[in-house]
Amino acid sequence: MGTVVDDAASVEFHAFFERHHAELARLAHLLTGEADAADDLAADALLALWHRWDRVRAADHPVAYARGVVANLARTRIRGAVRERRRIALFWSQREERTENPDVAGAVDVQEALRRLPFRKRACVVLRHAFDLSEKDTAQALGVSVGTVKSQTSKGMAELQRLLGTRDAPRRVHAAMARTGDAGGKDR
Repeated sequence: MGTVVDDAASVEFHAFFERHHAELARLAHLLTGEADAADDLAADALLALWHRWDRVRAADHPVAYARGVVANLARTRIRGAVRERRRIALFWSQREERTENPDVAGAVDVQEALRRLPFRKRACVVLRHAFDLSEKDTAQALGVSVGTVKSQTSKGMAELQRLLGTRDAPRRVHAAMARTGDAGGKDR
């Protein structure tokens, strides 16, 4: 009898994987800004879900749980990268190689501005604007309150507006994120 349940769980997980892997990889890419790491983070998240599949499949919102796992893995990766950069900076002198008013595509501008946001603000903006999640779904994915999502999204968008130097930031953010994958297509 255990094999039947295991086979059923395996089939169910495989279907979940097929439906959500691309979305989770896109979320990882937008949160970290690293296209190469996106598939790895999504795979790590799905492996963690498989190990707890009996609990995950019984959850009210397994996809929200999966998004939360991806967000936590992305946060861990970013923190590790920051620590690594600090260690490298101790041993190598870094020259600042920035130019004023670089001539780059709007998507690159938005992605750079996103990277400058603190993780929670970035996660709220990405989930709300790139994934068109409701405030409630975003809160569930991040394990925070709806009020936190509202304030962090508002502050994040204001910061992006300041960084991008335009009042048109919400449209530019949504359009740029839509170019990195299918984000839904509605303007905010």
